[in-house]
Amino acid sequence: MKKIPVMAAALGAALLSVVMLTTFSGCAKKSKLYLYNWTYYTPDSVLRQFEKENNCEIVYDTFASNEELYAKLLSGGTGYDLVFPSGDYVSIMIKQNMLEKIDKSKLSNLVNIDPMVLQKAAYDPNMDYSVPYYFGAAGIAVNTARVPQYEKSWSIFARSDLQGKMTMLDDMREVLGDALVHLGYSVNTTNSAEIAAARDLVNSSWKPNLIKFDAEAFGKGFADEDFWVVQGYAEVVYEEISEEQKKNTVFFIPPEGGPAYIDSMCLLKGAKNVDLAYKFIDFIHRPEIYAEFTDYFGFPATVNIPARQLKKVTPYYQAEELTNVELKDDVGENLTLYNDAWLTIRVGD
Repeated sequence: MKKIPVMAAALGAALLSVVMLTTFSGCAKKSKLYLYNWTYYTPDSVLRQFEKENNCEIVYDTFASNEELYAKLLSGGTGYDLVFPSGDYVSIMIKQNMLEKIDKSKLSNLVNIDPMVLQKAAYDPNMDYSVPYYFGAAGIAVNTARVPQYEKSWSIFARSDLQGKMTMLDDMREVLGDALVHLGYSVNTTNSAEIAAARDLVNSSWKPNLIKFDAEAFGKGFADEDFWVVQGYAEVVYEEISEEQKKNTVFFIPPEGGPAYIDSMCLLKGAKNVDLAYKFIDFIHRPEIYAEFTDYFGFPATVNIPARQLKKVTPYYQAEELTNVELKDDVGENLTLYNDAWLTIRVGD
């Protein structure tokens, strides 16, 4: 091996140190934003555009239910900056001091948010701890090639001829809420007799026809035609099915109503990347970005008013279908009534 002169070696080492220092310094400047959001809920194109504009990296973890989000945070999963809970859990997290207060002076695009949505957000109408991300509801997807005749009602799950081809969400408030409205009650009732009646309806009439309660794989199962009717979210189903399958897929929110949600962007207590989190919230509510977000998932632009004029895609369901839905409230200590009913439903699964 050829021997390198001492001076040359020293000079080379010095230059290498400078190059490495520059390289690692550049990496260090690229901050990270940690998001904990629902599965299928922010287009990659939106995330990549934010990263490019802000010279940062987004670390994006997902959950399938509010219960999963809440349990993870309680068990020590506190490394996130922004989390996206639904309204009833925003209320719980505010009470438990899990969220930072929002500094609205750092958000220029809050003016784009529909006041009607804020009126519904009784848990935080002034956006002190949460900024609405999307207002919507779970509904029912039907494979019309397999099920050509059907009623737009939660009663579809009582059809024994579809036994073994249907799923409902593994979500206590959603399933019991559907049963409650079908019986003419509020999704937020604290009447033990009404909750018991909803429990009995699910157990005796709906559950026998289900393959399972499923909050994660219903979209894939629908795409594979293992399931012909699923309760779930439009974005999950349409993300999985092919263009050809879309011709034979109908998604609807039953006219009788059901549980609705406002998912919000919340700054988690102790967040490390606060400035970047505020930039992300404001970025989402740019009208052109919000239109891109809702177009990607086939949503109506329910939260951001100016975005409605910029949409290019007909949504999979219309905002008018949300007329009779009811937001899930934090029912406080009465949640025990729901937990007990749900435990009875889930026993044996």
